[in-house]
Amino acid sequence: MPILNSIAALSDEMAAWRHDFHEHPELLYEVHRTAGIVADRLRAFGCDEVVTGIGRTGVVGVIRGRKSGSGKTIGLRADMDALPIEETSGVPYASKTPGLMHACGHDGHTAMLLGAAKYLAETRNFDGTVIVIFQPAEEGGAGGKAMVDDGLMTRWGIQEVYGMHNMPGVPEGHFEISPGAMLASADAIHIKVTGKGGHGGAGPHKAIDSILIAAQIVNALQSIVARNVDPLKSAVISVCAIHGGTTFNVIPETVEMLGTVRTLDPEIRDLVEKRIVEVVEATARAYGGSAEAIYERKYPVTMNHPAQAAFAADVAREIAGGERVNDRAIPLMGGEDFAFMLEARPGAFVFLGMGPGNECHHPAYRFNDNILSAGASYWVKLAEKSMPAN
Repeated sequence: MPILNSIAALSDEMAAWRHDFHEHPELLYEVHRTAGIVADRLRAFGCDEVVTGIGRTGVVGVIRGRKSGSGKTIGLRADMDALPIEETSGVPYASKTPGLMHACGHDGHTAMLLGAAKYLAETRNFDGTVIVIFQPAEEGGAGGKAMVDDGLMTRWGIQEVYGMHNMPGVPEGHFEISPGAMLASADAIHIKVTGKGGHGGAGPHKAIDSILIAAQIVNALQSIVARNVDPLKSAVISVCAIHGGTTFNVIPETVEMLGTVRTLDPEIRDLVEKRIVEVVEATARAYGGSAEAIYERKYPVTMNHPAQAAFAADVAREIAGGERVNDRAIPLMGGEDFAFMLEARPGAFVFLGMGPGNECHHPAYRFNDNILSAGASYWVKLAEKSMPAN
């Protein structure tokens, strides 16, 4: 089954929605304009119920099929928030808000799910209930968790949940999915090193050099991946910020460090957290100082459930054709807070190829409007195939 004709007819309308969202990007939970437009459109489409304020600024639309005997309810999720990036894409509908940009395609995700919602509300050719979920604060704000904590799954009895993300570099209109890990856990480390301040030239032997300790910690942390993590598993530890000192000849009392940790396995995540704390503290002691490491768990592994991943791949094949679906995709080390929804309910997350172009989070990133119809068709067929009316 190729892209649905009725969805293809919505292409220009979906593109217009996306361009409007793109011109007016909003961060994290401050997606008031976007959420308001989404809610208004869902009401205009004839959704049976439209609820705002779920997870602070999330929007939920309820669409009941022409039959309800199956008793099944599935959730389809899109994210709405942008990024704090100055846009350099050069598109005519570029961001009108300085310093903010839709650099990850959430404007496209929102437009695709709106297109699917319009079609599903008109046709209702399914036996059950579709919940369309428009989420704030994916970009570091854990909006998915906020919606789950606000009763998203229980209030509407969602039994399965599905997500989708555009993917530059994957051929246009191709789908990628895999059972198990699709994206990594994304955690933060905060390290404070304490030494003894002193003169960097005249009296370094009287000081305890916090800069030296910090440098040794950076090196020592890499031994965790090299010597504690199974070489057939994956982990990334990156120290991305070091702040200490004010001038060229004074050893500072303290240094603060920030970093990120990525893993694809919950057990490896536990191991890495434990070892980071041990290595940081022991390294500082070895040089006569002290250090505190705080490990902040942010997003868990985005873990596809096998049955739902297989089903999603079958749906993608109906839309794109079998040769355009990779159902054994290699996981990525990026993070995604749809992981919280997959912890709450069985489901699957799929990538939709954008073709060549800049990666997500690049200031010159451009969403490819050609994939809007494929994405919306995927949502529609997922609902209809999951809950057939015949």
